[in-house]
Amino acid sequence: MLPTGAATAAPAAATSDFNGDGYADLAVGVPDGTVGGHAKAGYVNVVWGGPRGVGAHGSIRVTQATPEVPGTPEAGDRFGAAVTLTDLNGDGIAELLAGVPGEDVTDRGTDAGMVIAVGGSKDGPGPGSTVLTGPSPSAAYGKSVAAAHLTGGDNKAIVVGGTDKVVARVIVGEDSMVTTVVAAPMGGRAPVLATGDFDSDGTPDLAVAYWTAGTPHTQSHVRLWKWDAERSEMANFWNTDNAGVTALAAGDFDGDGHDDLALGECREIADENIDDPCGPEKLAKGGGIHLHYGSPASGSFGTRAQTLNQDTAGVPGVAEDGDRFGAALAVADVDRDGRDDLIAGAPGEAVGSKAKAGAAWLLRGGAKGLLDAGGGARSVAWNQDTPGVPGVAEAGDIFGAAVAAGDHDADRTPDVAVGSPGENASLGAAWLLPKGAPGGSVAFSPRTLGLPYLGTAQKYGNPLNSR
Repeated sequence: MLPTGAATAAPAAATSDFNGDGYADLAVGVPDGTVGGHAKAGYVNVVWGGPRGVGAHGSIRVTQATPEVPGTPEAGDRFGAAVTLTDLNGDGIAELLAGVPGEDVTDRGTDAGMVIAVGGSKDGPGPGSTVLTGPSPSAAYGKSVAAAHLTGGDNKAIVVGGTDKVVARVIVGEDSMVTTVVAAPMGGRAPVLATGDFDSDGTPDLAVAYWTAGTPHTQSHVRLWKWDAERSEMANFWNTDNAGVTALAAGDFDGDGHDDLALGECREIADENIDDPCGPEKLAKGGGIHLHYGSPASGSFGTRAQTLNQDTAGVPGVAEDGDRFGAALAVADVDRDGRDDLIAGAPGEAVGSKAKAGAAWLLRGGAKGLLDAGGGARSVAWNQDTPGVPGVAEAGDIFGAAVAAGDHDADRTPDVAVGSPGENASLGAAWLLPKGAPGGSVAFSPRTLGLPYLGTAQKYGNPLNSR
């Protein structure tokens, strides 16, 4: 029986099905991977879903040496620094979007960067094309990438993050255009992107987070943008300032039909103590997750908020400096109760005496969101010493550096994937937790998947993408 007020959650269609077999696939970006002898040329490993989930049905390796993929593998390209599997045109087969921030572009300079789209098909990777290239040296287009129906049309807009800039390529009618969303100092970090319907108008919006400190000045923002059809550009409609975050995720955690926004590893950058942008300061220790809840169209987004960390009742563990709780986030209704759950990684978590072994949490949604009326959470945690999870927790594994969720075995219940790029001397690996539980978990890596790795540090397992 469903809790009072929760709606039955319809199974989400697999938007990450790259080979059209009906199973959600998993994209693993390996920007540190060596290709053709070129260090950090980078590749993307698409791991096939199937009756036994991902890791048991093989995979393919997509590089700039793959036929019809633009470009040539070169040292430092970092192909796969950002990855998204998404069905751009609604044909039921996903396309792969891959960021290549180190790409040198003729007439635009060194590290101008680019984003490439690779078509999926039942016969393997289809034709590839260039989505956007950076306009100048060090523009580093492809540090981050996202896609959604931002204009309300049939085709998805593609959002690209680079150095101090976020731009969107949108299709309006028969026309394609590129519009700048925001240009501001971002401290050399990749801008953080997420999409969701935050104003409850039926059309997805864009969340952007970025921060810098010191030079040229300190600033930090999480901003929401929507498509303005009259002006043919993205319009900013909501902000929270002084908050620096590492991850963002959108989901309906209280089951009220309105999207909420989770801010991962939230910390107050400008020490002005004006609005407590990340909630109570004590809950930022070790990394805090701050939530802004959606409201009906007549209300205001974000007026209701919650904050939690490892010192919150119901969250396993103890908040310690350097845990990085919330540094990676993913969303899925794992328990199928009509309310989204949040998967959170803490790659800096110590397991016993093993520093930075890393861990991940499943935080369950409820009638009040991720916290109940008494301020407590319902959650479970996993690491490599958890019974049923393969492997052994070791210092520097950084298990939980990336997390993702998708129904990889098509049983109508989401599965959870966790990346550990520090595993095996930074060769890296990823774990599948079927139905978000350790029972039946499997691990896979370049070695087990038969990928070339030459014994070098590939840091496999970050980033991850599925849905």
